[in-house]
Amino acid sequence: MFFSRFLVPGDPVRFLLRGRKPSPEAIQAVTEQFGLDLPPWQQYLNWVLGMLCGDFGRSLQFRQDVATVIGDRLPVTLTLVVLAAVMIAVVGLVSGVIAALNRGRIADRAILILLTVLSAIPSFVGSIVLIAVFAVGLGWFPTFGSGEGFWDTVYHLILPAIALAIVFVVLVGKVTRSSMVEQIGREHVEVATSRGLTRGAVIRRHVFRNSIGPIVTVSGLLVAGLLVASTLVEKAFGIAGLGSLLVQSVDRLDFPVVQAVVLFVVAAFVIVNAVVDLLEPVIDPRAAAGADAR
Repeated sequence: MFFSRFLVPGDPVRFLLRGRKPSPEAIQAVTEQFGLDLPPWQQYLNWVLGMLCGDFGRSLQFRQDVATVIGDRLPVTLTLVVLAAVMIAVVGLVSGVIAALNRGRIADRAILILLTVLSAIPSFVGSIVLIAVFAVGLGWFPTFGSGEGFWDTVYHLILPAIALAIVFVVLVGKVTRSSMVEQIGREHVEVATSRGLTRGAVIRRHVFRNSIGPIVTVSGLLVAGLLVASTLVEKAFGIAGLGSLLVQSVDRLDFPVVQAVVLFVVAAFVIVNAVVDLLEPVIDPRAAAGADAR
């Protein structure tokens, strides 16, 4: 990612001196100020050493430390991602459970058709439709910005969270259904049913509990997807988050910000999946037993 910046057309110095007719001396001064005159390997080494000390460089467009710029945008994006994750968990799990318990019936087919339709709706298309219907048409929600204060921010982010969650609900719903259908056909479920346990107890103790492992694993993989997809959603709703910051920084050749945002997304993906791997033996003891057996 760092070295790809040298392949991108355009000169960040020209952006810094936009609207002017810079002299060669001015260009040289700005180039030296931001270390753009150094060889690529030395620029990378300086960036890595600075990053390890908490210094991600200085933004070319905001003339502030990158950490400060990202820190100002991060809470909005995290709130958006958390809202979308809650929607994904609730709607995806409920739809998957209902479909699995009604396999082959009208409810199952209706849910599968609905999930298939939703999977064909990109985030930016969903954003446009939601804005046109619920913001402009009905006037229930604002069309722009992220609001002020916690509850106002949540209110402003409801539509963006729905647009962000649409595609990912499909994945969680289908994984939940397939995992539960597999467990329903297992021998231990038939034994539990034959012993006189109620259907609710069988589903809760022997079906859903054994199905939760694959669901949690897939949910961990969605973190990076949510952070990346938030780019389009934030742009559509005019939200000042990390996604819109990334688009703006790419457009203006603000490489330090681009590198820091990408690093944050990758770090979030790695950390969440590491946590999921640690939780998997706790959620499903069979995983730990299988590892010990090997």
